[in-house]
Order: sequence, then structure tokens, then C-alpha cells
Amino acid sequence: MGKSKKYSAEFKQEVLSMVTAGERTVSQIERDLDITSGLIYKWQQRYRVVEDKLEPSAERAEQAEIRRLKRELEIARQERDILKKAIRVFSRGES
Repeated sequence: MGKSKKYSAEFKQEVLSMVTAGERTVSQIERDLDITSGLIYKWQQRYRVVEDKLEPSAERAEQAEIRRLKRELEIARQERDILKKAIRVFSRGES
């Protein structure tokens, strides 16, 4: 199995800017820069260039927010279950 290349944020930003300029097709850019076929399309889905900075796309940002909220919900459920158990333990002593 081949070792995957790691590309810097600056490189991704430059490539996405080249695509946006529209002077060459995505496949031409991939061939010229020796980038795996289809990788630029993945970068377009994952990132967007805003004020010369690479940021997650709106979809990726929403997915990250959903993951964060799910983790937060799971913690709240665990805390609720612990409190329910504590109430049962302490309410037994009053009888």
C-alpha cells in the first residue's frame, strides 16, 4: 500500500484558487501538479477560500457542529442517569 501525501493548507488554498480562476480544468491541474485524481473535488467539498484563508465549507462546519452537539447530548444523558441513581440511593434512606 502506498504512503499518502500530506498537503499543506497553503498548497490546498493555491490549488483551489487555480480552479476558481478557471484557466485550466481540474483534471489538467491534477496532472500538472501530480495530485491524485478526484482529490481537488474532495477539497472543494471540504474547504472554501475566504479572504485568502482556507476554511471548512459550510457543510463541513455543520457536520462538526452536529458532532459537537451529539457529544454534548451524550454527556448530559450520562449526568442525568447518574443523578437518577443518586436520587434512588438517597430516597431509600428516608423510609
